[in-house]
Amino acid sequence: NQAKNIVFSDGNPRSKIMLIGEAPGASEDQEGLPFVGRAGRLLTEVIFSLGLNRDEVFIANILKCRPPDNRDPKPGEVDQCFSYLEKQIDLVKPKIIIAVGRIAAHSLLGSDLPMGKLRGKIHGFGSNEVPTLVIYHPAYLLRSPSQKHKVWEDLQLANDFLE
Repeated sequence: NQAKNIVFSDGNPRSKIMLIGEAPGASEDQEGLPFVGRAGRLLTEVIFSLGLNRDEVFIANILKCRPPDNRDPKPGEVDQCFSYLEKQIDLVKPKIIIAVGRIAAHSLLGSDLPMGKLRGKIHGFGSNEVPTLVIYHPAYLLRSPSQKHKVWEDLQLANDFLE
């Protein structure tokens, strides 16, 4: 059960919006691109709700390779990959980061607060305090469709911030 591909990023490296997920899944590992499976199709709808196409945002993950058995990334794995992500953020210079899901949110914000406490407001990432919004992961929304309205509410915060 070894990863086949490095999944580095997708989209526009000059975008003002950078979405960051946790790690590639099986579909992402096969195709070498982030968020391409069922959850990825839902994330594409989320991006569309911002009035954008997928190629107008920049998408990356905390981990660049799929963890065995699709398990959550371990802290050591996050630490190993984090400098690559920080470099990506430095190069893209997004106006806002959207942390997609609990693991991305916890890794970026250095927090272990539950998602319900992290979403709904803009945080700062890193020494430059890059504005960072936390949204529920699309895989979670596929299991809990009643929570989709919370993501739409959070995206309004992103739109308001960017205007």
